[in-house]
Amino acid sequence: MASGKLNPIKLQKHLKGVGYPARKEDLVRRAEEHGAGEDVLATLRRLPDQEYSTPASVNAAVGSLS
Repeated sequence: MASGKLNPIKLQKHLKGVGYPARKEDLVRRAEEHGAGEDVLATLRRLPDQEYSTPASVNAAVGSLS
């Protein structure tokens, strides 16, 4: 993402229905299924390859990306 931060509400809209805990690959796949744009997908692909326990943990990880 070139500038600005991804809106957490927009992000969670694309992750609706994810079963937590979820791995990065699960998040990317769900976002693709929900028609997420390249900005959302690119951001999710930059996340550390780990398990995320809640939507808030995903938002925190996205917020910490530089």
